[in-house]
Amino acid sequence: MSKENEETDADEQLRMVIQRLARRIRAERAGESISDTQLGVLWRLRTDGATTPGELATAERVSAPSMNRTLNALEASGFVRRDPSDDDARKVRVTLTPAGEHVIAETRRLRRQWFHSRLEELTASERAALEAARPVLDRLADA
Repeated sequence: MSKENEETDADEQLRMVIQRLARRIRAERAGESISDTQLGVLWRLRTDGATTPGELATAERVSAPSMNRTLNALEASGFVRRDPSDDDARKVRVTLTPAGEHVIAETRRLRRQWFHSRLEELTASERAALEAARPVLDRLADA
């Protein structure tokens, strides 16, 4: 095997491990009936605050009609509400409801609990290796 293929295989294996870990963390969540897309919108509203459907669509990189379907489902479940904008009656602002806040808080709790219990299973040297890799992983995530 050429050096290029070995590097590509190692790169691919690393990507797959990171992807599996991310998928496993995402599996720990409240509101099992909520899709990944819907949960992502709830997280964004929690982080960024009230916003318009158009701004959400742009931020989530989906079409306006797709975002509207997502918001319809979240609103029907009682996780978000749409209110008229104070500055433009033609616009609406989407906000989290207490039920939406609860989904986010419970998801965060479940994910922390799962991750903490997995970290406890590691040896001290494995934990040190993960800590040493954190700046590199941060850089990759921010790219």
